Parts: sequence; C-alpha cells; structure tokens
Amino acid sequence: MKKITMSAVALTAIMGSFSSVSAADGISILDDLKFDAEIRPRYEFVDDGLNATSNANALTARTKLKVTGNLFGVDGLSASVGVISVNNFGFEEYNWNTSNNYDGLKRYSVVMDPQKAIISNAEINYKVGDTLLHAGRGQVNLDNQRFIGTVGWRQLERSYDSVFIANNSIKNLSVLAAWVYGLQGVVDAPTTDTNTVLLHAAYTVAPALKITAYDYMIANIHDTYGLALTGKVKMDSVALDYRAEYAEQNDPTMEIHQHGADYFDPITGLWKSKQVDASYYNLDIGANISGVLVGANYEYMSGKSLTDTSATTKTFTTPLATGHKFNGWADMFLGTPRGGLIDMNARLGYKAKGFGKLLAVYHEFTADKNMLDAVGVQTDDLGSEIDAVYVNKIPGVKDLTGMLKYADFSKGKVAGYDHDVQKFWVQLDYKFSSK
Repeated sequence: MKKITMSAVALTAIMGSFSSVSAADGISILDDLKFDAEIRPRYEFVDDGLNATSNANALTARTKLKVTGNLFGVDGLSASVGVISVNNFGFEEYNWNTSNNYDGLKRYSVVMDPQKAIISNAEINYKVGDTLLHAGRGQVNLDNQRFIGTVGWRQLERSYDSVFIANNSIKNLSVLAAWVYGLQGVVDAPTTDTNTVLLHAAYTVAPALKITAYDYMIANIHDTYGLALTGKVKMDSVALDYRAEYAEQNDPTMEIHQHGADYFDPITGLWKSKQVDASYYNLDIGANISGVLVGANYEYMSGKSLTDTSATTKTFTTPLATGHKFNGWADMFLGTPRGGLIDMNARLGYKAKGFGKLLAVYHEFTADKNMLDAVGVQTDDLGSEIDAVYVNKIPGVKDLTGMLKYADFSKGKVAGYDHDVQKFWVQLDYKFSSK
C-alpha cells in the first residue's frame, strides 16, 4: 500500500519541480498547470450463489490524479500526466480476478478491483483550429460506450494507448480516426498490445436527429460497423429521447497472424483467417415527465445455434465496451453467451434538484439461439434481473456525491446462468480541480 501511495505523491512532486526548474532556466516547458483529482471509496458486497465461494466484502478506494499544462509555450500544445491508484487497505475478502485470489484458492466471489497503481495518462495533444491531434495514453469513450469505453465503473479504469485525429470544421459534423496500440487497466495485467483502428463520424441534423456511423476494426477479433440514430424532443413538461441502432460484425481487417488468433481448416490442413458474421440492434425510448423517468429498451445480440458446426463466429461481442452499463448491473453478461442475448428491459425513476436521482430497472434475458441446461436439455432461458440505484450530492460538502446501488439476478435455466446473484454497493465520490 505504501508503494501505491508514493506513486500519487511522486506525480505531484515531479510535475511541480519540473515547472519550477523550467522557469528558473528561462525556458517554458510546462506552464499554466491544471490539477484534477478524484477520491472514490466504495464498499461492494457480492453473493454469486455458488457453493464453492464465500460472499465477497470489498472495501476499496480509487485515487485519480492528473496534471495538464501548456507545452513549450506553443499555442494549442499541451501535455498530461496522470495516475490511478486502487487500495484495499488489507481487506482481501474478495477475488479480484475470475480465477484465483492472492493465496491461490478460489474462496470469494469476484470483485474485479485489484490493488494496483498504473499510469493512466501520458499524452500530448495539439489543437489547431477545429482539429485535435493526440498521441499517448488517455481515456477514450465513444457514444454510449457500447463498443468503446473506459469501464469507469471499475476502480482501475481503462486507458488507451493511441494516436488519433479529430475534426469538427464542418458545422454539425465531427469525425475521428484513431490507431489504438495498447490497453491498460480494469484487471491486474500488463499493457495489452493491440492493433485496432477506430473510425467514427457524427452529424447533427437537428436536436431531434443525430446520425452516427462507425467502423471499429479490432485486431484478430472482428470489424464492427454500424449506424445509430439518436435525438431529443421537448414538449412542454415532457422531454423524450430515443436511440435506434444497427451494427454488423465481419471478418477482422486488422490481423496479427498467429495460430491462436486464426483457425485451422481440417479439410485443407491450412491456417485461415478468422470468419465472423454477427449482428446487433438496439431500440430505446425514454421520457422525463416533470422529473418522472420512464423508458423501455430492446437489445439484440446474435448467437450461434447448437447445430452450427461451422468455423464462422456468429455470436456478437463487445470486448472494448463499458459492459457494466448494459444488460444488468450484476455483470452476468459482460461476455455474450454462445447462443447470443436478447435483453428486454423497462425503467422507472424520479429525478429532482435536492432529491437526487432514484432509478429502478427490470430485465428479461433470453438467448437468440437455444442453449443447454445443466442436464443437456435445450432452452433459451437466461434469467431476469432487478436493479436499483440512488445518487445524490452530499449536503454541506461541495463536489461530494453519494450512491447506493443494488442488483438482483434471478437464475435462468441455461447452464452457467442457473444461479442467483446479488450485489450491493455503497460509494462516495469526491472530485476537484485547481488551476
């Protein structure tokens, strides 16, 4: 824990001394410094319904520090350095990965918040006119984070090593092209190398209609390209919002030819490129009626049938998503089941100044294609879930927010999803910045 704490202290010390030495030498390397920080303690309880594990009780705290400054006195040129540190204060009654905990015995339910410190930001940005150039490590969240996100819900938030260009010189049009060469965070693992291209464009026709097109080429996995229509409509005391989206996944354009990534064709005796043919759509409508929140959502991810023995992947997956936002907060579907997933859900809540926000969501989960239960009988029943959250500012403390959150997954019949899961969170979040 001492090592992690020192990482945060070292960042401030280094940046402070760097700036002062530069000034003494008459050379402006970094100036006009801005300091952003967050402290987020959280208690998480998990009962995964499995006899082989004990309930998890995780007490963790995330500390985020980032320093940003103008670089070399050049207009539009800036640099940022940041760290994320996660401490569990010695309370290790939880499994911080999906296999074993610190003593090699799987004793507790999983809470994927390892005690660890990482460099979250090490980036240079140059903005000239309506164009932004970026190189280095930072956070990338696109649209609703269904495909590209930082998983900010987890304490060890994901960072992307990337080079990108973004432009909005045409009125109402924004475009982005990025090369992602590494990922770091969420799990206790070194930087993951990748060769991924992200292409994204959004055009706002009117407040009631925004058109977004994208192509996310994830090396060795798949290409995901799609179109989303979103908008907001206001009528007196009623505010409506909607999302209609369709996407397909095809063979990966970006490939690193390794046997582990490709598949072996027993007929020809040759290694061949991965074949993918999967689809996705999402329909969502919501309303705010004088603070009362209502909404309904239908999300479809294709799957592969039990009788399909082809080498083609037909299960739609989202490996770089902020998965916790979708398909229930119990996180039962961070990976799509082989048979795919259909999530029909409805939400009801209330939001008002001073009261905060209270929201409840009910999910019904089924598979696109039948799967097997524990005794080998075909079924598409993946269970159901009730979620609830309450968020409000803490009176008397500026920028401090409190949260209570609950997830209750009721088992289905498909093997692997035939056990109940309950999760509960209590969290404080304090953010501040200085300049």
